[in-house]
This record gives sequence, C-alpha cells and structure tokens, in this order.
Amino acid sequence: MIHFDNSYARLPEGFFTRTRPTPVRDPQLVALNRPLAERLGFDADWLASPEGVAVLAGNALPEGAEPIAQAYAGHQFGGFVPQLGDGRAVLLGEVVAPDGARFDIQLKGAGPTPFSRRGDGRAWLGPVLREYLVSEFMAAFGIPTTRALAAVTTGETVIRETVLPGAVLTRVAASHIRVGTFEFYAARGDRQRLQLLADHVIARHYPDASGAADLLQRVVERQAATIAGWMALGFIHGVMNTDNMSVSGETIDYGPCAFMDGYRPDKVFSSIDAQGRYAWNEQPNIAVWNLAQFASCLVPLMGNDDAAVAEATRIVHSFPGLYQAEWLNRFAAKLGIAAPQPQDRALIERLLTLMAAEEADFTRTFAGLVDGRARDEFRAPERFDAWAEGWQARIRDLPDAAQVMARANPRRIPRNHRIEAVIAAGREGDYGPFHALDAALRAPFQDRPEWDGYALAPQPDEIVRRTFCGT
Repeated sequence: MIHFDNSYARLPEGFFTRTRPTPVRDPQLVALNRPLAERLGFDADWLASPEGVAVLAGNALPEGAEPIAQAYAGHQFGGFVPQLGDGRAVLLGEVVAPDGARFDIQLKGAGPTPFSRRGDGRAWLGPVLREYLVSEFMAAFGIPTTRALAAVTTGETVIRETVLPGAVLTRVAASHIRVGTFEFYAARGDRQRLQLLADHVIARHYPDASGAADLLQRVVERQAATIAGWMALGFIHGVMNTDNMSVSGETIDYGPCAFMDGYRPDKVFSSIDAQGRYAWNEQPNIAVWNLAQFASCLVPLMGNDDAAVAEATRIVHSFPGLYQAEWLNRFAAKLGIAAPQPQDRALIERLLTLMAAEEADFTRTFAGLVDGRARDEFRAPERFDAWAEGWQARIRDLPDAAQVMARANPRRIPRNHRIEAVIAAGREGDYGPFHALDAALRAPFQDRPEWDGYALAPQPDEIVRRTFCGT
C-alpha cells in the first residue's frame, strides 16, 4: 500500500486546485520500476496487480491521496505567461520513504484539470516511453532528475496530428515546485503566498537555509551542478522555460529532449526552438536567465530595496563560477583527471574543438578514451593523436585515471533513433525493445555483448534531426 503525508496540499487554497484523475477504459501495465518502488517503500507486487494498476492509471485513489493540480506561471521562450499550471498532470500526494526522504507521486496524462487550457489532459504513449527511458538513464548516471515509477496504457486513443495510443506516466520527484510557481505569485503581488511558498521550499529542500537570500543561493548551486551534468552527457533539454526549472535542482519535463550524436556546440533538436534559444551551448546562459527571474520573485522577501536587489544580483552572478567549477570537474573526469587544475581546461577545450571540427560522436569519443578507440571517431585521426600526446602526458602519473574515466563516460546513452524505434514498436503493442533498452540504460558503464548495438552511432538514414513535445 501507499502511505501519504501531503504537505503541499496543506497550503492554503490558491496554490492548487483539487482535481481527481479521469478514469481510463482499459489500463494495462507496460513497465513498473521495481527498484524505485522498493526505494519508496511500496509493495511492488501490489502495484503490478490489477488494483495497483488502477491507481497508476488514475482509475482508483489510494487511501490518503489528496489529488491536486498545481498552479504556476512561466516564461516560455522569454515571454511571460501569467497562468500555466498542471494541465495534464495530477499530483496524488507525497510519500515519505523508509529513509525519511519525501517524494511527490504524480500521474502525467491523467486527464483535464482547470489548467488544461482547452487541452484533453492526456499523454500519448511516445512521450511516456521517452521520459521513462531518459529520466531513468539520468538517474543511473547520477544527474538529479525526476524518476519514472510506472507506465501504463489506457486502452484509449488521443488525437494529435493523428490518432495515437494513450498512456499515463507515474512520475516521482523531490517536488514539482518550479521557478514558475514563484512567478505565479510574484506577478500577482501576493507577498503572503510568496513567503508561504519560500518557507515551504526551505523546510522541504533546504532546511538549513536561513531565509530567502540563502534559498536563492542554494538553488543557484543546485542548478549549476545539474546543468554541468547535462553538458557532460551531451544532453539538450530543449525547452528550458522557467516553468520547467525545478527549485529542487532536479531535471524535469523531458518533452523534446535529446542527446547529441555528432558534436556540435550549437545543436538544437526541439521543433519549437526555431531560434536556438535552448541550444546545447546556451543552456548555462539560460539557467542564469531563469535564475534571474527567480531572484526577482524573492526580492520582496529580501527587503524589497536596493540592498535586496544588489544581494540577489550578486547571488545570481555567482552561477558562472559555480558552473565552471562543476564543468571542469565533470569534463576532467571524462579525461581521467579526478582532481583537475585550472590548466586542464585548455586540454579539454582543445579536444572539444577537434570534435566540433569533425562532428565526432560525443559519447563514443569520450568512451573511446577508456578503450583506446577514440581516434576512430575522427576522419583525420592524426589530429587526435597530436592532442592525445599532451593528454597522455597529463595522466601518466595518475594511477586511477582509467577508473575515473570509466565512471565518467557511459558506454551508451538513450540515442534518439533508438528511442524512436522503441516508440514505433510500442505503437504496435511490442514492448520488448523498450524493456531491452531500459535494461541497457540502467547499467550505462557495463559492457555486455547483447548491448553492443546500443553504443553505435546512427546510420545516415537513422539520424533524428527534430524532436517534438508530442504530449
């Protein structure tokens, strides 16, 4: 059974609307994340039973659930939208795991809410499978992220550009509170609710923080670490709106996300990002922009005077230094350097410059440093050889270099073409490819013969050049 303790639902009305999931016709379990279920203290066998699947689909409410749709606003591609909110997701409530950690349990695709903006509130199977695979890979790699507890089909269809099979994702998060949640109340001049929200976030995520300024600093630090982790994987979020930036520091909302194959710093996949605002190399800058919006929300709680503005500005401006330090640690580890020195940045950047010149495969190049095959990713391998002389000299006296590299460079990632193949098979009712890829991605550093194909770059006719929100 599931035991709830719903702190967010105890906040006053105005933070959410009480909304029940809309039942579906014929829920069928596609995937249950048993290790995560055990982490949460759930009975996985019960969750896999018809009674448990009914809960995962939104057809039944477990005892203690208080389903709500959360209110928030957001800057979308730089333009402010004063009311967004959970338009296709229902937060069942919060559970406290055996170790005392608190988690949201949310059904994504659970039907319309007061925030649906004339949408149907549903999700189709493709984005559900994508988020399940990518979020669990990110967790396996150690990137802060929401998690996927389960995926179920609904026995119903949804209409997008065509008729598609419906599905519901059970998403687990430290919380679903976003920068856009703060913007919702700041835009309305509601200082009382801003203070309540800040107090709630501090108690839940940063209990040692002493106030709004300290809260801002902690969020800046968390985001610096998370974004550096994205960059080290060649991950492109694709839609870094402020309503998609979690104040817990978790990666959230995997709509048009993608991973680079050939390395291009300005790479964009998202079909809705026509101007490249959220390109791979722009993600740190956008994080600063988003954090500046968060800081603006907190200024009224910091004194609402020139001194508060100066302090908020100082904290936001600490992001680049924090991020660069995290970036150096991440990328140095990919080269086998556990304790980098400032001069190691030039070594890393020279390799990235070579990779960009030839669009060498991002993941295979770094994984190739471990097994000696990196030069195979270059059309002019002699250029790599010239760089490698300096690299080998740098790590020659580092006895743990091979182990450091092996822990920092995944053998495989959720390649875009592999995900598309999984989705295509799922539309035909075949989930074998999904489960096989999921197993391989949960062990990104292990080698097994049956997983070799997942490490390959796409053939020219397999390359995915655009991704879509699709929900």
